[in-house]
Amino acid sequence: MDGYDTYAYEPFAVTVDLAVLTLREGSLRVLLVERGEEPYAGRWALPGGFVQPDESAETAARRELAEETGLTDASGLHLEQLRTYSEPGRDPRMRVVSVAFTALLADAPEVRGGSDAAQARWMPHGSARALAFDHDRILADARDRVGAKLEYTCLATAFCPPEFTLGELQQVYETVWGTTLDRPNFRRKVLASPGFVEAVPGAARLTGGRGKPAALYRAGTATALHPPLLRPTPEGRPA
Repeated sequence: MDGYDTYAYEPFAVTVDLAVLTLREGSLRVLLVERGEEPYAGRWALPGGFVQPDESAETAARRELAEETGLTDASGLHLEQLRTYSEPGRDPRMRVVSVAFTALLADAPEVRGGSDAAQARWMPHGSARALAFDHDRILADARDRVGAKLEYTCLATAFCPPEFTLGELQQVYETVWGTTLDRPNFRRKVLASPGFVEAVPGAARLTGGRGKPAALYRAGTATALHPPLLRPTPEGRPA
C-alpha cells in the first residue's frame, strides 16, 4: 500500500500454547513438557511454540503438539481457542504474543518428548505449578473455562470414550469441578436435557458392583444444555 512504512512498528513473534487436559485414574491430568533449551531450561511448561509465516495458529498448535509430545493422532482431540496473552515481558527473548488453546482428550495415549522438549508427561493438575513463562495463568484459565462450559454445553462428553456410563460422565463433572454430586439427581438432569446423551440400544457394562450392569450412552446431537447443569454452590445448592 502506498505510503505504508512496514518498518514503522517493532516486529514481534506469535506463539501458541496448549493446555491439554484428560482424566486418568480418577484425576484430572495436564500434558506438560520439560524444556530442553533456554529460557527456562529444565522447567515444566505447556506444549507450544512459534507460529510459522505460512500457517494458522490452529495449524501451528497441532504441529507443535505432535513435535513436542509425539501426539500425532488427534482424531479424538477437542481443540478450541482459549484467549490471547500479550503482556510485555512475558517472554525474556523478545516481545511475544501467544494464542492459547484448550484441548481435551478422552483416551489419552502415552507421550514422549521431541523437538526442543526433553520429555513429555501427563501430570496431575494439582502438581502443575511454577511452570515456565506465564503458563500457570494459562492453565488456570483453561481449567476455569472448561469448568464453566460444563454447566451450559455438552463438553463433558469430550472427556468420555465413544460409549460411556452415566457414572463415568458424572466422574467428569466431579473431577473438573472438584466436588461430589448426588447420583440420582445428576442422572435425572442428564436424561432430561434434550440431545445431551443417547442410549446405546442393548449395550451395558459391568461396573464392579453387585447390581445389574450399567447402561451405555454416547454423545447426543445437542451442543448446549437446556436447562443448564449448574455446579453446587458453597451453600450446597445441588447440581
